[in-house]
Amino acid sequence: MTETPLTDAAAAALDLGVPKGSRVVVAMSGGVDSSVTAALVARAGYEAVGITLQLYDHGVAIQKKGACCAGQDIADARAVADRLGIPHYVLDYEDRFGAAVMEDFAETYLAGATPIPCVRCNERVKFKDLLETSRELGAEAMATGHYIRRALGPDGPELRRAADASKDQSYFLFSTTPAQLDFLRFPLGEMPKAQVRALAAELGLVVADKPDSQDICFVPEGKYTSVVERLRPGAVEPGEIVTQDGTVLGRHPGVIHYTVGQRRGLEIGGLSEPLYVLRLDAERRQVVVGPREALAKARVRLKELNWLGGGAFPSGARVAVKLRSTRPPAPAVTGRDKRGPFVDLDAAQEGVAPGQACVFYSADTQHDRVLGGGWIEAAETLAPLTA
Repeated sequence: MTETPLTDAAAAALDLGVPKGSRVVVAMSGGVDSSVTAALVARAGYEAVGITLQLYDHGVAIQKKGACCAGQDIADARAVADRLGIPHYVLDYEDRFGAAVMEDFAETYLAGATPIPCVRCNERVKFKDLLETSRELGAEAMATGHYIRRALGPDGPELRRAADASKDQSYFLFSTTPAQLDFLRFPLGEMPKAQVRALAAELGLVVADKPDSQDICFVPEGKYTSVVERLRPGAVEPGEIVTQDGTVLGRHPGVIHYTVGQRRGLEIGGLSEPLYVLRLDAERRQVVVGPREALAKARVRLKELNWLGGGAFPSGARVAVKLRSTRPPAPAVTGRDKRGPFVDLDAAQEGVAPGQACVFYSADTQHDRVLGGGWIEAAETLAPLTA
């Protein structure tokens, strides 16, 4: 390759914490981020091995522009590996992905919750199965193109938010365990996206101008309801739209078409005030609606907790939490009772939806450290806490 001063400088600064020459598996999705990650790992003196996962049948989940792990992405990853002169392998993980991610996606929607399949994919496939495969291949570490930082703290590796706040992916990586964090590396965590694209262009990678992946990879055109109906034929049943006191206002085609906080699409006429989806009762096949003020919730109950703050999950600890990927961290206090772990928000939030994630961050002004998180199981109305 020709001289690449930007890439050489970035590679020289990359220290993966394992000896140079060590084998490092790079998860290559076929996008610009993982491609640049592979380039930096190789240029920094490690034995980079690219692995791309084939995750779903393209005849079942229609390939679309901007999706990851699709046919063209596999070809792009292979082309990048050839350009870099590193070995590249494609592993068929369709069955694992289908069972661990797509089936969970359908079941969660049918249960009246709103899933985040990208988290499940990281948790159950990439950071579990692929990580185990990387160890079997004799790798000392596995690198990915995620925008998040790994830093060594007094008690071992810690997760920290990406330097580029606009690309930070910490919300989707909250379930990363300490054992996984020991093995994972994130070379792009300190970089802005513009620098990553500049490196790809300098290296002449075919993906330099490739758009970022959008939406859910196995959901064509964002039509998640069609995927659920295909995976669970006949399971989507119509029901009633009711108020909090049980008054029937209308009918709906299935709870999978709604999410907490939704206003549009209810198709209820003759109302004097707007109504919002407050909760979904899948067992009764009911969409429960009410006024906007009824959306405000201050206690968020959690399940499948992953705590990265050291020791056991504490009660009474000040943290910041994100309840949606697009929301800023908000102050809260941790707690636990006989029903399990929860957080109490300093100020109630609207649209707290079961199935989404509650991600913990440090309570400092930067909310820099990622302290884990859990899946939202339920939300309750409580008097907001005082600071």
